[in-house]
Amino acid sequence: LFTPALSPGQAFTELQAKVMDTQQKVKLADLQIEQLTKTKKHAHLTDTEVMMLVDETRMYEGVGRMFILQPKGVIHNQLLEKQRIAEEKIKELEQKKSYLERSVKEAEDNIREMLMARRAQ
Repeated sequence: LFTPALSPGQAFTELQAKVMDTQQKVKLADLQIEQLTKTKKHAHLTDTEVMMLVDETRMYEGVGRMFILQPKGVIHNQLLEKQRIAEEKIKELEQKKSYLERSVKEAEDNIREMLMARRAQ
């Protein structure tokens, strides 16, 4: 496919739009990481409290609008799994955020170069 060359003004506008869009994605990743961190911490604190209870304690898992009786071990494993999944998602989001930040930096550098070239003319 042939794409027509962009004028300097159009290229500059596109780069600005890319920077703004990427910065929004970075902020969204930050919010998601914060939420997952809270989820992980909540699961950890709940698990700590559950493990202090005697094994015969009746525990219920909320499923929709009902509660199901579950053994302590099942509840413990579910909370550990919830922590593990949150940790994996946090790592993925941090990698994505790092990539996006590099992308923002590259686009900003390109904008600077374009401005310097305009001033030199």
